[in-house]
Amino acid sequence: MAKIIGVSGSLRRGSFNTALLRAAVAAVPAGSVIEVGSISGIPLYDGDVEAKDGIPVAARMLQDQIAAADGLLLVTPEYNNSIPGVFKNAIDWVSRPPSEVPRVFNGRPVAIMGTSPGRFGTLLSQTAWLPVVRTLGMRPWYGSPLYVSEARKVFDPSGDLIDPVIRERVTKFVHGFVEFVEQSGR
Repeated sequence: MAKIIGVSGSLRRGSFNTALLRAAVAAVPAGSVIEVGSISGIPLYDGDVEAKDGIPVAARMLQDQIAAADGLLLVTPEYNNSIPGVFKNAIDWVSRPPSEVPRVFNGRPVAIMGTSPGRFGTLLSQTAWLPVVRTLGMRPWYGSPLYVSEARKVFDPSGDLIDPVIRERVTKFVHGFVEFVEQSGR
């Protein structure tokens, strides 16, 4: 049984990546769970704010959710061929102060998936996450990459996954990651 925290890197209400995260939650094998975390409400990182006020409540909540989970699922959009600033900013806050990194990230299994309206999915964004994953000491799972392209054809207007091939790929991805997490012994 694995407890995974899944986080969408988009704030948009109709986000395709949030829809992909919901599909992952629905595909989790019996006995395991993907809880949904949120980057909403996390302000732009400012060291002066941190020194004066500490870690914002929304960042602390996400920090505690990740620390309590066996694994982390990052569901990333791709903006300008890289990581969305709002998503990277949230992880930057969650890694503060540096003394929290071992509790929150070190050795934690992580998987990255994503979707985009374009033809290449989120290949470049997922690749851009790798130095961050390495710096924070996480254990990435490379078992079954999932770069979902042409999101408008994959999800209906209400955000439901309607493509059976992609649904099968999401299921394979989630089951593979859950197995990786369970084998990690966290």
